[in-house]
Amino acid sequence: MSVPLILAPMAEISHRAFRELAEGFGGCDCYFTEMISAGALLADGPFEKWYVDTGPVPEKLVFQIVGHDSGQICQAAAFLDKLDCAGIDINMGCSAPIIRKGGGGAAWMTSIDKAGELISQVRPQIKRRLSVKLRIGFKDDFKYLADFCRRLEAEGVEMITLHPRTVTEKFTRTARWEYVGMLKQELKIPVTGNGDVASARDLVHRAAGPCDAVMIGRAAIKHPWIFDTARKIEGGAKPEEIEKPGIKQIEEYGLHFLELLTKYQPPEFHTSRAKRFFGLFCDNLKFGNYLLNELNRENTLHGIEEEWRDYFIENEE
Repeated sequence: MSVPLILAPMAEISHRAFRELAEGFGGCDCYFTEMISAGALLADGPFEKWYVDTGPVPEKLVFQIVGHDSGQICQAAAFLDKLDCAGIDINMGCSAPIIRKGGGGAAWMTSIDKAGELISQVRPQIKRRLSVKLRIGFKDDFKYLADFCRRLEAEGVEMITLHPRTVTEKFTRTARWEYVGMLKQELKIPVTGNGDVASARDLVHRAAGPCDAVMIGRAAIKHPWIFDTARKIEGGAKPEEIEKPGIKQIEEYGLHFLELLTKYQPPEFHTSRAKRFFGLFCDNLKFGNYLLNELNRENTLHGIEEEWRDYFIENEE
């Protein structure tokens, strides 16, 4: 591709099991982990070892940290930097109320000085690439966004990922991709764009625009082969001529994901992460919403697998 393709940090999805699945289709250039709580990591919680699993391609992995305490974030960054990875990312864009009201995620965007001081403390602690993922801010104010990012750049951030919506918009309006190009003009460091990439065609379109990389989230869950398809389109293939997975392949991919889940995630996470995956992957199927409702009624991974298998038996034709 003309620019790197990046898997977004997604709760209950951006773990090793999904990375293994995506890599089976050729993968992408960089994988962000799901948000890792700085406080929980330092407290050595019972599940933290699963969050810091660097497989299957450590050289492509970026650990994303979320937190409200600069000291904890610094310590967490220093710890993760010692692992085999490509970089460390600070989350300054999460708009989830529980994160933001606690002072983490997008709450950092309320103060340029506070955010700049955090980066100035983190930068000396790590040797790998330091990046920040954020939104436009709490208001549609490009000048504030540009000033905010220039301060981060001055303190040592080496890449910015912009999800061009305000903190309160979520998905209520179209992402302002023009802001990605505008921000790129303001900074010397790379700017990655993220948001509203729903297909491989969209991915190719955004990769050809004014950005240094494209980050993909939900579309990669629905179509884990999206990166390979995008590469083929950019190489000259027509989208309608690219062979899509058949129903038998979709069945096999779903079963393979469940197998990877049992291998690379703790039992306590199995059902929630399976339902999160199938919440979008079922869009590949006729009557996918009905199947998803059936899967969501199950309380065990075995039950989810049986419902998945039964669907294909009942719809063999």
